[in-house]
Amino acid sequence: MWDRRVATGLAFLRRRLSGEYEVDEFGFDQELTDQVLHPVLRLLYRDWFRTEVFGLEHVPDDGPGLVVGNHSGTVALDALILSAALHDRHPARRYLRLLGADLVFRMPFVSELARKSGGTVACNPDAERLLRGGELVGVFPEGFKGIGKLYSERYKLQRFGRGGFVSAALRTGTPIVPVAIVGGEEIYPMLADIKPLARLLKLPYFPVTPTFPWLGPLGMVPLPSKWLIQFCAPIPTAHLVDSADDPIVVFNLADQVRETIQQTLHQLLERRPDPFGP
Repeated sequence: MWDRRVATGLAFLRRRLSGEYEVDEFGFDQELTDQVLHPVLRLLYRDWFRTEVFGLEHVPDDGPGLVVGNHSGTVALDALILSAALHDRHPARRYLRLLGADLVFRMPFVSELARKSGGTVACNPDAERLLRGGELVGVFPEGFKGIGKLYSERYKLQRFGRGGFVSAALRTGTPIVPVAIVGGEEIYPMLADIKPLARLLKLPYFPVTPTFPWLGPLGMVPLPSKWLIQFCAPIPTAHLVDSADDPIVVFNLADQVRETIQQTLHQLLERRPDPFGP
């Protein structure tokens, strides 16, 4: 068994060094994701966070789907955990193509990693191209307002912006799958935001948590909270394709998605009374 693993590892390194691997037009590197990124995330979601996933039958086995989730945690681990858990546990082993903020794609190394794992900038043209190509796309409309909120505001959804994700779904007739994630709020409980330092470093916020910056690099180790992920029933949009530019339709649909996620969060929190339980 070990001989096979060593041979597989050497073959992988040989392909990487020689450039004999494929990426798609967005930079998605399936081999690197399968061999390196997902195994690391698997240790986190399965062993550290003890993640339970419900409602996978609501995620389509093929064709496009727009997965819309709540965002939290000071560091956006929830998006990565969601993508890895979905791929591992969905019968069709689907990849979630995440849409990220501009800042992510301006950061050295992080930008490259995001592209390699299938991510792209959160803009409608890219989202629509992915959806028209039959991909499963993940978006977190709260953005930095969600991951940068104080612990006292945990599990209270922030504003969903202008509903650009709804317009992308409507133009492509793609079903919207709301997903609620419980557990991310406790990994780095944000007690304060040092705004002057954030402005100096050109960051959306500078967090103070029970462990950061007091413990230095050790403060980046996430607390082992218990995670629950619930995929909700899909919301069809094919009958609303002609309403993609109607602000009332877009707002109402965005509000429906937001309310679905918020109510599901309440239900999951009742199911998980202890944030650090088994």
